[in-house]
Amino acid sequence: MSAGLLGGRVALVTGAARGIGFEVARMFIAHGASVLVADSGASIDGAESDTRSTADAVAKLGPKAWGFDQDLAVSGAAEAAVAAALGHFGALDIVVNNAAILRDSFIFKARRPDWQRVLETNLHAPLAILAAATPIMREFAKQGRPPGRIVNVVSTAGIIGNLGQSSYAAAKAGLVGLTRVVAMDLARSEICCNAVAPFAATRVTESIQPANDAQAQYKDRALRIPAAYVARLLSFLCSGGCTFTGQLFGVRGREVFLFDQARPGVRAVSDTLDRQDALALGGLLETEFAGRQTDLATDLELFNTEPLL
Repeated sequence: MSAGLLGGRVALVTGAARGIGFEVARMFIAHGASVLVADSGASIDGAESDTRSTADAVAKLGPKAWGFDQDLAVSGAAEAAVAAALGHFGALDIVVNNAAILRDSFIFKARRPDWQRVLETNLHAPLAILAAATPIMREFAKQGRPPGRIVNVVSTAGIIGNLGQSSYAAAKAGLVGLTRVVAMDLARSEICCNAVAPFAATRVTESIQPANDAQAQYKDRALRIPAAYVARLLSFLCSGGCTFTGQLFGVRGREVFLFDQARPGVRAVSDTLDRQDALALGGLLETEFAGRQTDLATDLELFNTEPLL
Protein backbone atom coordinates (compact mmCIF):
# COMPACT_ATOMS: atom_id res chain seq x y z
CA MET A 1 0.00 0.00 0.00
CA SER A 2 1.20 3.51 -0.81
CA ALA A 3 2.21 6.08 1.76
CA GLY A 4 -0.34 8.21 3.59
CA LEU A 5 -2.97 7.82 6.27
CA LEU A 6 -5.36 6.31 3.70
CA GLY A 7 -2.79 5.19 1.19
CA GLY A 8 -4.10 2.54 -1.19
CA ARG A 9 -7.62 2.67 0.22
CA VAL A 10 -10.73 3.03 -1.91
CA ALA A 11 -13.64 5.11 -0.63
CA LEU A 12 -17.23 5.54 -1.76
CA VAL A 13 -18.51 8.93 -0.58
CA THR A 14 -22.12 9.89 -1.25
CA GLY A 15 -23.07 13.52 -1.72
CA ALA A 16 -19.41 14.22 -2.52
CA ALA A 17 -19.82 16.81 -5.26
CA ARG A 18 -20.40 19.72 -2.86
CA GLY A 19 -20.15 20.85 0.74
CA ILE A 20 -18.96 18.45 3.43
CA GLY A 21 -18.89 15.51 1.04
CA PHE A 22 -16.56 17.28 -1.39
CA GLU A 23 -14.20 18.30 1.40
CA VAL A 24 -14.18 14.72 2.72
CA ALA A 25 -13.34 13.41 -0.77
CA ARG A 26 -10.62 16.06 -1.19
CA MET A 27 -9.00 15.22 2.15
CA PHE A 28 -9.24 11.47 1.59
CA ILE A 29 -7.38 11.89 -1.69
CA ALA A 30 -4.80 14.12 0.01
CA HIS A 31 -4.27 11.24 2.47
CA GLY A 32 -3.68 8.77 -0.36
CA ALA A 33 -7.14 7.29 -1.04
CA SER A 34 -9.04 6.90 -4.29
CA VAL A 35 -12.65 8.12 -4.15
CA LEU A 36 -15.86 7.30 -5.97
CA VAL A 37 -17.82 10.58 -5.95
CA ALA A 38 -21.42 9.33 -5.76
CA ASP A 39 -23.68 12.35 -6.26
CA SER A 40 -26.68 12.96 -8.51
CA GLY A 41 -26.40 16.72 -8.12
CA ALA A 42 -29.74 16.86 -6.35
CA SER A 43 -31.17 20.14 -5.13
CA ILE A 44 -31.57 20.55 -1.37
CA ASP A 45 -35.15 19.25 -1.57
CA GLY A 46 -34.29 16.44 -3.99
CA ALA A 47 -36.73 17.73 -6.59
CA GLU A 48 -34.13 18.47 -9.28
CA SER A 49 -30.72 17.11 -10.27
CA ASP A 50 -27.75 18.57 -12.12
CA THR A 51 -25.14 15.92 -12.81
CA ARG A 52 -22.68 18.56 -14.00
CA SER A 53 -21.77 19.17 -10.36
CA THR A 54 -20.43 15.62 -10.12
CA ALA A 55 -18.33 16.00 -13.26
CA ASP A 56 -17.03 19.35 -12.01
CA ALA A 57 -16.10 17.83 -8.63
CA VAL A 58 -14.19 14.97 -10.26
CA ALA A 59 -12.33 17.43 -12.48
CA LYS A 60 -11.27 19.41 -9.39
CA LEU A 61 -10.31 16.31 -7.39
CA GLY A 62 -8.10 14.86 -10.11
CA PRO A 63 -7.25 11.37 -11.38
CA LYS A 64 -7.87 9.60 -8.06
CA ALA A 65 -11.57 10.48 -8.25
CA TRP A 66 -14.26 8.84 -10.34
CA GLY A 67 -17.85 10.02 -10.73
CA PHE A 68 -21.15 8.22 -10.27
CA ASP A 69 -24.19 10.41 -10.84
CA GLN A 70 -27.20 8.14 -10.45
CA ASP A 71 -29.81 8.87 -7.78
CA LEU A 72 -28.99 6.43 -4.99
CA ALA A 73 -32.62 6.42 -3.86
CA VAL A 74 -33.57 4.60 -7.08
CA SER A 75 -33.67 0.81 -6.93
CA GLY A 76 -30.43 -0.76 -8.13
CA ALA A 77 -28.38 2.46 -8.00
CA ALA A 78 -26.60 1.62 -4.74
CA GLU A 79 -25.49 -1.72 -6.11
CA ALA A 80 -24.33 0.01 -9.31
CA ALA A 81 -22.29 2.52 -7.27
CA VAL A 82 -20.51 -0.27 -5.39
CA ALA A 83 -19.87 -2.05 -8.68
CA ALA A 84 -18.46 1.18 -10.15
CA ALA A 85 -15.99 1.53 -7.27
CA LEU A 86 -14.87 -2.07 -7.73
CA GLY A 87 -14.73 -1.81 -11.49
CA HIS A 88 -12.69 1.37 -11.61
CA PHE A 89 -10.48 1.03 -8.52
CA GLY A 90 -10.48 -2.74 -7.93
CA ALA A 91 -11.44 -2.59 -4.26
CA LEU A 92 -13.72 -0.96 -1.69
CA ASP A 93 -12.49 -0.16 1.82
CA ILE A 94 -14.43 2.88 3.02
CA VAL A 95 -18.06 3.97 2.81
CA VAL A 96 -19.23 7.42 3.85
CA ASN A 97 -23.00 7.92 3.72
CA ASN A 98 -23.24 11.70 3.54
CA ALA A 99 -25.94 12.54 0.97
CA ALA A 100 -29.12 14.08 2.36
CA ILE A 101 -32.06 16.24 1.37
CA LEU A 102 -34.54 18.37 3.32
CA ARG A 103 -38.30 18.85 3.04
CA ASP A 104 -39.16 20.59 6.28
CA SER A 105 -42.63 21.28 7.64
CA PHE A 106 -44.39 21.30 10.97
CA ILE A 107 -45.96 17.93 11.71
CA PHE A 108 -49.46 19.33 11.30
CA LYS A 109 -48.54 20.30 7.73
CA ALA A 110 -46.53 17.20 6.83
CA ARG A 111 -47.17 15.44 3.51
CA ARG A 112 -46.47 11.74 3.08
CA PRO A 113 -44.76 12.08 -0.34
CA ASP A 114 -42.24 14.52 1.17
CA TRP A 115 -41.66 12.17 4.12
CA GLN A 116 -41.06 9.24 1.77
CA ARG A 117 -38.66 11.18 -0.46
CA VAL A 118 -36.53 12.28 2.50
CA LEU A 119 -36.37 8.77 3.97
CA GLU A 120 -35.54 7.27 0.57
CA THR A 121 -32.48 9.51 0.21
CA ASN A 122 -31.38 9.91 3.83
CA LEU A 123 -32.01 6.40 5.20
CA HIS A 124 -33.03 3.85 2.57
CA ALA A 125 -30.12 4.69 0.23
CA PRO A 126 -27.49 4.32 3.00
CA LEU A 127 -28.98 0.94 3.89
CA ALA A 128 -28.81 -0.15 0.25
CA ILE A 129 -25.20 1.06 -0.06
CA LEU A 130 -24.15 -0.84 3.07
CA ALA A 131 -26.07 -3.97 2.09
CA ALA A 132 -24.18 -4.00 -1.21
CA ALA A 133 -20.78 -2.92 0.12
CA THR A 134 -20.37 -4.90 3.34
CA PRO A 135 -20.22 -8.41 1.81
CA ILE A 136 -17.36 -7.18 -0.36
CA MET A 137 -15.63 -5.45 2.55
CA ARG A 138 -15.94 -8.62 4.65
CA GLU A 139 -14.49 -10.73 1.85
CA PHE A 140 -11.52 -8.38 1.44
CA ALA A 141 -10.89 -8.58 5.20
CA LYS A 142 -10.96 -12.40 5.03
CA GLN A 143 -8.35 -12.24 2.26
CA GLY A 144 -6.04 -10.23 4.52
CA ARG A 145 -6.75 -6.70 3.36
CA PRO A 146 -6.91 -4.25 6.29
CA PRO A 147 -10.51 -4.12 7.59
CA GLY A 148 -12.72 -1.42 6.13
CA ARG A 149 -14.33 1.60 7.74
CA ILE A 150 -17.84 3.09 7.56
CA VAL A 151 -19.06 6.52 8.64
CA ASN A 152 -22.69 7.59 8.52
CA VAL A 153 -23.15 11.36 8.56
CA VAL A 154 -26.11 12.09 10.84
CA SER A 155 -27.42 15.22 12.54
CA THR A 156 -28.14 16.52 16.02
CA ALA A 157 -31.68 17.02 14.70
CA GLY A 158 -32.01 13.23 14.81
CA ILE A 159 -30.83 12.80 18.40
CA ILE A 160 -32.03 16.07 19.96
CA GLY A 161 -34.74 17.33 17.61
CA ASN A 162 -35.52 20.56 15.84
CA LEU A 163 -38.70 22.42 14.94
CA GLY A 164 -40.33 21.40 11.66
CA GLN A 165 -37.88 18.63 10.79
CA SER A 166 -39.91 15.48 11.37
CA SER A 167 -38.78 13.64 8.23
CA TYR A 168 -35.15 14.77 8.37
CA ALA A 169 -34.85 14.04 12.11
CA ALA A 170 -36.53 10.64 11.76
CA ALA A 171 -34.21 9.65 8.93
CA LYS A 172 -31.09 10.75 10.80
CA ALA A 173 -32.27 9.03 14.00
CA GLY A 174 -32.77 5.89 11.92
CA LEU A 175 -29.23 6.25 10.60
CA VAL A 176 -27.91 6.36 14.17
CA GLY A 177 -29.74 3.10 14.91
CA LEU A 178 -28.43 1.60 11.67
CA THR A 179 -24.90 2.58 12.68
CA ARG A 180 -25.19 0.67 15.95
CA VAL A 181 -26.45 -2.50 14.29
CA VAL A 182 -23.91 -2.38 11.46
CA ALA A 183 -21.11 -2.00 14.04
CA MET A 184 -22.41 -5.08 15.85
CA ASP A 185 -22.87 -7.10 12.66
CA LEU A 186 -19.34 -6.34 11.44
CA ALA A 187 -17.46 -6.54 14.74
CA ARG A 188 -16.06 -10.01 14.01
CA SER A 189 -14.65 -8.70 10.73
CA GLU A 190 -13.05 -5.77 12.60
CA ILE A 191 -14.82 -3.33 10.26
CA CYS A 192 -15.62 -0.21 12.27
CA CYS A 193 -18.83 1.77 11.76
CA ASN A 194 -19.45 5.15 13.41
CA ALA A 195 -21.80 8.11 13.07
CA VAL A 196 -20.81 11.77 12.94
CA ALA A 197 -23.07 14.78 13.45
CA PRO A 198 -21.29 17.69 11.72
CA PHE A 199 -21.49 21.42 12.28
CA ALA A 200 -20.29 23.29 9.19
CA ALA A 201 -21.34 25.63 6.43
CA THR A 202 -23.56 23.56 4.11
CA ARG A 203 -26.71 23.90 2.05
CA VAL A 204 -28.58 22.56 5.09
CA THR A 205 -27.43 25.41 7.33
CA GLU A 206 -27.95 27.91 4.51
CA SER A 207 -31.58 26.76 4.24
CA ILE A 208 -32.38 27.50 7.91
CA GLN A 209 -35.11 30.11 8.18
CA PRO A 210 -34.58 31.66 11.63
CA ALA A 211 -37.74 32.00 13.69
CA ASN A 212 -36.07 33.93 16.50
CA ASP A 213 -32.82 35.65 17.47
CA ALA A 214 -31.28 32.44 18.86
CA GLN A 215 -31.79 30.64 15.57
CA ALA A 216 -30.40 33.60 13.63
CA GLN A 217 -27.27 33.52 15.80
CA TYR A 218 -26.94 29.76 15.32
CA LYS A 219 -27.13 30.11 11.53
CA ASP A 220 -24.55 32.90 11.51
CA ARG A 221 -22.13 30.84 13.59
CA ALA A 222 -22.67 27.62 11.64
CA LEU A 223 -21.99 29.33 8.32
CA ARG A 224 -18.55 30.36 9.57
CA ILE A 225 -17.35 26.80 10.27
CA PRO A 226 -15.25 25.26 7.48
CA ALA A 227 -16.02 21.69 6.44
CA ALA A 228 -12.34 20.79 6.76
CA TYR A 229 -12.79 20.06 10.46
CA VAL A 230 -15.41 17.44 9.60
CA ALA A 231 -13.19 15.93 6.92
CA ARG A 232 -10.29 15.70 9.36
CA LEU A 233 -12.35 13.67 11.83
CA LEU A 234 -13.67 11.39 9.09
CA SER A 235 -10.13 10.86 7.79
CA PHE A 236 -9.13 9.51 11.19
CA LEU A 237 -12.30 7.42 11.65
CA CYS A 238 -11.70 5.82 8.24
CA SER A 239 -8.05 5.07 8.89
CA GLY A 240 -6.47 1.87 10.13
CA GLY A 241 -5.59 3.63 13.37
CA CYS A 242 -9.24 4.00 14.38
CA THR A 243 -10.60 1.43 16.85
CA PHE A 244 -13.85 3.25 17.69
CA THR A 245 -16.99 1.51 16.50
CA GLY A 246 -20.69 1.99 17.13
CA GLN A 247 -20.01 5.49 18.44
CA LEU A 248 -21.75 8.81 17.86
CA PHE A 249 -19.48 11.80 17.38
CA GLY A 250 -20.09 15.48 16.81
CA VAL A 251 -17.60 17.93 15.34
CA ARG A 252 -17.81 21.71 15.43
CA GLY A 253 -14.62 23.43 14.40
CA ARG A 254 -11.84 22.39 16.78
CA GLU A 255 -14.34 20.73 19.14
CA VAL A 256 -15.06 17.00 18.86
CA PHE A 257 -17.91 15.56 20.92
CA LEU A 258 -18.58 11.97 21.92
CA PHE A 259 -22.31 11.75 22.59
CA ASP A 260 -23.88 9.62 25.29
CA GLN A 261 -26.22 7.06 23.81
CA ALA A 262 -29.54 5.91 25.19
CA ARG A 263 -29.29 3.74 28.27
CA PRO A 264 -31.72 3.41 31.20
CA GLY A 265 -31.08 6.42 33.43
CA VAL A 266 -33.38 5.93 36.41
CA ARG A 267 -35.83 3.19 37.39
CA ALA A 268 -39.14 3.12 39.26
CA VAL A 269 -40.50 -0.19 40.58
CA SER A 270 -44.22 -0.51 41.32
CA ASP A 271 -44.01 -3.47 43.71
CA THR A 272 -46.85 -2.45 46.05
CA LEU A 273 -49.25 -0.93 43.52
CA ASP A 274 -52.41 -2.49 42.14
CA ARG A 275 -51.76 -3.58 38.54
CA GLN A 276 -54.74 -1.56 37.30
CA ASP A 277 -54.14 1.59 39.33
CA ALA A 278 -52.76 3.85 36.60
CA LEU A 279 -53.05 7.01 38.71
CA ALA A 280 -50.96 5.49 41.49
CA LEU A 281 -48.37 4.50 38.92
CA GLY A 282 -48.39 8.06 37.63
CA GLY A 283 -47.78 9.37 41.12
CA LEU A 284 -44.84 7.01 41.54
CA LEU A 285 -43.34 8.15 38.25
CA GLU A 286 -43.79 11.83 39.10
CA THR A 287 -41.85 11.24 42.31
CA GLU A 288 -39.11 8.93 41.06
CA PHE A 289 -38.49 10.76 37.77
CA ALA A 290 -38.65 14.30 39.16
CA GLY A 291 -35.90 16.42 37.63
CA ARG A 292 -34.80 13.60 35.33
CA GLN A 293 -36.95 14.32 32.28
CA THR A 294 -35.31 15.42 29.05
CA ASP A 295 -36.35 18.95 28.13
CA LEU A 296 -37.58 20.10 24.72
CA ALA A 297 -34.58 22.27 23.85
CA THR A 298 -33.78 22.05 20.13
CA ASP A 299 -30.36 21.29 18.72
CA LEU A 300 -30.12 24.90 17.56
CA GLU A 301 -30.59 26.08 21.13
CA LEU A 302 -28.21 23.60 22.74
CA PHE A 303 -25.37 24.44 20.34
CA ASN A 304 -25.97 28.17 20.13
CA THR A 305 -22.50 29.05 21.44
CA GLU A 306 -19.43 30.47 19.76
CA PRO A 307 -17.57 27.73 17.83
CA LEU A 308 -13.83 27.29 18.26
CA LEU A 309 -12.21 27.82 14.87
